[in-house]
Amino acid sequence: MTRTPPMTVTRDRLWRWRRNPLRRHSDIVEGWVVLATWILALLGAVLGGWAAAHSVDSTLTARRAQVHAVSAVLTDGAVKTPAAGSGYDDGRVWATARWTGPDGKVHMDRAKVLPGAPAGTQVTVWTDRTGRAVPAPASAAEAMLQTVLTGALVAQVTGTTVWAGGWLVRNALVRRRLAEWDEEWKRVGPEWRNYSGGRG
Repeated sequence: MTRTPPMTVTRDRLWRWRRNPLRRHSDIVEGWVVLATWILALLGAVLGGWAAAHSVDSTLTARRAQVHAVSAVLTDGAVKTPAAGSGYDDGRVWATARWTGPDGKVHMDRAKVLPGAPAGTQVTVWTDRTGRAVPAPASAAEAMLQTVLTGALVAQVTGTTVWAGGWLVRNALVRRRLAEWDEEWKRVGPEWRNYSGGRG
């Protein structure tokens, strides 16, 4: 006795687009919904990610243009050990520094310096146009990292949101089709049972 090799069933992903007497209008609509969902998800992810990355990059560039580094002098010595448990810790401590602003006025504020720096040490302080001390702007590497991560995150969220919307629309179409089949079976079922001798 010869054994028949098992049949392999290949899945045809393009069946909705081919002519077929069993293809319904809802199959065509579902095919267009799936295609539109993927195109819009990819396009939305690319455009959303690019727009977010461009916005972050513009903001960081504008921030760097609004501040500048000035040379300051410590008015008192810095403590030798940083305070413990302060959250983000880069190993530096706060100390009072003095500098002259662009308007010629002398300013004093706290600045981050290395522990144990004596009074009179030259340090760099970032100031705005009025001469007030401000946090240092992001470096080029930090700005690039923030830009890339923001763009990637927004692209993922945008693409996922569009895909989820398409999935909901497709599920609604499937539920509607199942309801139509149910109604049709209620009409055809009794006739089918008569043809099959009551066994259908």
